[in-house]
Amino acid sequence: MKCLFCQNTNTEVIETRVSENRTTIRRRRSCTGCKKRFTTYERVEELPILVIKRDDRRERFDRKKLLHGIFKAVGKTTITADQVEDIVNRVEQEITNEGKTEFKSQEIGDMVAKSLKKMDKVAYIRFASVFRRFVDVEEFEKELKKLL
Repeated sequence: MKCLFCQNTNTEVIETRVSENRTTIRRRRSCTGCKKRFTTYERVEELPILVIKRDDRRERFDRKKLLHGIFKAVGKTTITADQVEDIVNRVEQEITNEGKTEFKSQEIGDMVAKSLKKMDKVAYIRFASVFRRFVDVEEFEKELKKLL
């Protein structure tokens, strides 16, 4: 590691700490040349996850966008903000565990719908009506019958 102050390439690690969420390592270093100290951080470089939209466009996975969509569906239901956060965390974890860098929006929507279906039927139907793009009342009615 190059010293920030004198550009010397010989430094020593004095102290190492792992962050609370265990995703970052903080290292306190000392330069063997000028003896000054500085801190570096080490974390895993994550590959960008791309979402393949219905029209085949690709865009980066956006956690905030997913949260916003779920919050619209769960408005005025019994589902809390913490539960929505848990859904998004599970979806992100499942995406990461797959090891792929591209996912169809349909796959992500199915993951969310599955979680909502277990928690609150109204929130599930509201999410499904937008996500599955019910064209007519018959499709909506068919989905309701599945729940009942």
